Amino acid sequence: MPSSSLLPADPSVLFTTAGMQPMIPYLLGEKHPLGNRIVDSQKCFRTDDIEEVGDNRHTTFFEMLGNWSFGDYFKKEQLTWIFEFLTKEIGLDPKKLYVTVFAGDEIASRDEETAQIWKNLFESAGLDSKDRIFYYDETKNWWSRNGIKKNMPIAEVGGPDSEIFYDFGTEHDKTFGEQCHPNCDCGRFIEIGNNVFVEYKKNDSGSFDLLPQKNVDFGGGLERLTAASENQPDIFLTSAFKPVIEELEKITVQKYSDHQKAFRIMADHVKAAIFLIADSARPSNKAQGYVVRRLIRRTIRFASQFDVNPKTPLLPALANTVIEMYEKDYPELKENKEIIIKELLQEEERFSKTLERGNKKIAEYEVLNSKIAFDLYQSYGFPFELTEEIARERGQKVEFGDFRKEFEEHQEKSRTGAEKKFGGHGLILNTGELKATNEEEVKIVTRLHTVTHLLHASLRKILGEEVKQAGSDITAERLRFDFTFPRKLIPEEIKKVEELVNEVIKKNLPVIKEEMPYEEALKTGALGFFKQKYPERVNVYSVDPDSSGHPFSRELCGGPHVSHTSEIGQFKIIKEEAISAGTRRIRAIVK
Repeated sequence: MPSSSLLPADPSVLFTTAGMQPMIPYLLGEKHPLGNRIVDSQKCFRTDDIEEVGDNRHTTFFEMLGNWSFGDYFKKEQLTWIFEFLTKEIGLDPKKLYVTVFAGDEIASRDEETAQIWKNLFESAGLDSKDRIFYYDETKNWWSRNGIKKNMPIAEVGGPDSEIFYDFGTEHDKTFGEQCHPNCDCGRFIEIGNNVFVEYKKNDSGSFDLLPQKNVDFGGGLERLTAASENQPDIFLTSAFKPVIEELEKITVQKYSDHQKAFRIMADHVKAAIFLIADSARPSNKAQGYVVRRLIRRTIRFASQFDVNPKTPLLPALANTVIEMYEKDYPELKENKEIIIKELLQEEERFSKTLERGNKKIAEYEVLNSKIAFDLYQSYGFPFELTEEIARERGQKVEFGDFRKEFEEHQEKSRTGAEKKFGGHGLILNTGELKATNEEEVKIVTRLHTVTHLLHASLRKILGEEVKQAGSDITAERLRFDFTFPRKLIPEEIKKVEELVNEVIKKNLPVIKEEMPYEEALKTGALGFFKQKYPERVNVYSVDPDSSGHPFSRELCGGPHVSHTSEIGQFKIIKEEAISAGTRRIRAIVK
């Protein structure tokens, strides 16, 4: 199945952080429409790893190769197949492979079954399994989305896992401990895969029940598997990053070997920002947009130490390299190339102007407190993590206290305040999936959802085809529609859009549904801007026809629609605003 978006439908999380995130219902027993054996390569982004980037193996953006068994095959088949995949398909030397298994506790016993399977596999490759199989407790070999068992919420699933490590044979650094072992952080070993045996579910009493089915969830980071296949312990020198590093060397006229930390941070952050923007995240001061802005501005800060030609902006040059690397597998990068480069360039131009002044401001203080950090954020656009990082590098004392917590609360209040004002969490997702529950809500959101198609079509007819949907959110009170457009709409344009939508509503045109393969739907002219969220077969909704005989609107969608436009009611735009550079937002209601 195709990769899901980096921006998940679940509003409780900011980003897709693991390949299994969309799989929870099927681990619990729900039937997957594609069957009980699933494979994919999922785009992932982890904010927790931003501070870790700079060593030879951590990245914020990565692709997670995954395979799942929902109540089908289990330990013996999974471990046999993954060993074959690693040693035969990829061609890794089995002598360089080491594994870990769960040591056991009061909930789940020591996983001797998995250890025996590994023992047999190593011996089948002519190897003595002694010193290749290691036992660890739940901090290392138990998996759930929340970590160890006590942190798992009620109804969360999890289970023991068995990780696979590749040994690069580099010299052990004793600052990480006297003895080296697979989970040592010295860099000799790198985890390349994790076989999770999802068997348990936490119950209301806090103890654990066995799930009705035994599941397998394997995850293997593509970048790390690439490092192992190329026997290159530095991920940034593998084919997954080398073109970006070479472009950085060209732009800065510096060698990677002389500036490893800076080059690694710039290469990782630019790649992550590009994929996030392609999935409709835009640099801003809130939620996902704040993280995108932080990535870009941290990149610019590290780039500022080099003598980069101001006439050759760094970020667009790197974007071209990244897009060229990935456009075959992720065509949305090429499709959104103009938007991506425009967003990066605007951030680079905007922040570069204030970076020097902000640096000078930080240098004025011996001790930085939360008030100074917030002033730098408001006045110079410095994400507070960047202020903290710069200060610590200079040896300045940082006394932020609870500022991180206060700042996050400030962002949360801004977000929830907007939700209260405009009706709470959305009831229909970008692709149209319905989340409303009661009959009255369903009727209202169906009308609001249908009119988003008319709004989108009207914007494109009046403003031009550069308008593309960038997101939507619908509650029982209003709709919110985000779209790409470089400037503020003038009142006359807003009036024209509103009038055109109401004109179509009054015509009582039929709303026609057709089901067809995704690629065929695109060939018919149907619009779809969330490729990674659509299944292989899609529903196409057309508002047929306008005076020319052509559909007024034709889009891919998975949501509920009225049968005729007159059922929508009167459409009214209540607000038009910018949410980031190059992206606008319309809020509207129907009466």
